[in-house]
Amino acid sequence: MMSDETSKISIVDLKEVGRIINSTKSLAKEYRILTGKPLGIVGEVAEYEAARLLKLQLTDARQPGFNALRLRDGNMEKIQIKGRCILPKSKLGRVPSIKFKHEWDFVLLVLVDENFGPMEILEASRKEIIEALVAPGSIARNERGSLAISQFKRIAKNKIWDREIHEIKYIETKLN
Repeated sequence: MMSDETSKISIVDLKEVGRIINSTKSLAKEYRILTGKPLGIVGEVAEYEAARLLKLQLTDARQPGFNALRLRDGNMEKIQIKGRCILPKSKLGRVPSIKFKHEWDFVLLVLVDENFGPMEILEASRKEIIEALVAPGSIARNERGSLAISQFKRIAKNKIWDREIHEIKYIETKLN
C-alpha cells in the first residue's frame, strides 16, 4: 500500500532511460579500451538493469536513501541499488558506500561484466547490512560504509537474478 509520502515520489520513464543507457554502455566500453579507465556509469547501469529485470520503479535522483520502489506482499519497499563492474581476471573489490542515515529497506548489488551486461543481482536487508557495517574490525567497512563484495555475498540471503539461469528467484522475506 502506498503512503502519502511514497505517492509523492517521482517515477522515472524506464523505456527512455534504457535507450540512453544502452547507447552509453558502448561508449563507456570504448572509453575504457582507449584510456584504460572507467567512464563511471556502473551505478546508473545497475539501477537500470535492476529495474528492468526485477520490474522495479526507479525514483528520481533527488530521492535520498533509495533509488527504486518495489511492491511486495502489499508493502512498498524502498530499495538502494549498488553496482560493480567485474572485469576478467580482476579481484571482486568492494561494494560502493552504503549510507544508512536515510530510509531504505533493502540493498541490491548488481554485478555487471566488462560489457556492462548484468551477471547477477543479490539482495540484503537493512538489518543484515547495518549489522555487517557496524561490526568491529575494518575502517573501510565501519567509517566508509563499504563492504567487500565477497562479504556482501555471504550476508545476502537472496540471489534474486542470475544471468546463467535467466530467471528471477525471489525468496519471500517479511519486513521488520
